[in-house]
Amino acid sequence: MAPAADRPGYWGTPTSTLDWCEENYVVSYYIAEFWNTVSNLIMILPPIYGAIQTCKDGLEVRYVWSFLGLAAVGIGSWSFHMTLQYEMQLLDELPMIYSCCVFFYNFPQVMYAVLVAFLVIRSVFIVTWVYPWLRALGFTSLSIFLLGFVLWNIDNIFCDSLRTTRQQLPPVFGAVTQLHAYLMIQIKVRGQHFL
Repeated sequence: MAPAADRPGYWGTPTSTLDWCEENYVVSYYIAEFWNTVSNLIMILPPIYGAIQTCKDGLEVRYVWSFLGLAAVGIGSWSFHMTLQYEMQLLDELPMIYSCCVFFYNFPQVMYAVLVAFLVIRSVFIVTWVYPWLRALGFTSLSIFLLGFVLWNIDNIFCDSLRTTRQQLPPVFGAVTQLHAYLMIQIKVRGQHFL
């Protein structure tokens, strides 16, 4: 990152923890990093248009929030690059986190699957290359995870059949067919393995 330029500007001395390579206040007295600022229009205008079009099309409000989250990132980034002030840096970075949260909220199954897949891949990498002496424990944990995942999917896919079977079995045996409970148990066991 380039150090703050000595050229004075409207917003004063930069207080942000970042100052990009673009020279400050070269194009405009009012905009610290002109090109970095203007480039954010692509993150502001199309998402606003998308939110408006989503409302017109009568789609679910979650899509509107997703578009507005992207626009908030663009507005925050615009403010940061325009001023290079720490407060505006937060306005740039925090909406990125919040926008990710919107996607997690709007698409929980997909985002959870992505998060778990990343965790599994990362864990396999760590026990394979960083701590190879933990390889057996890591693969045991992975096997427990996969077993829980399979049981959970059986529980989801064959729910009606399992409920019918439970009604015909004595309560003790019905408890054995509560496959989601096995998922909860394997999560706890796997968590202990990772600790």
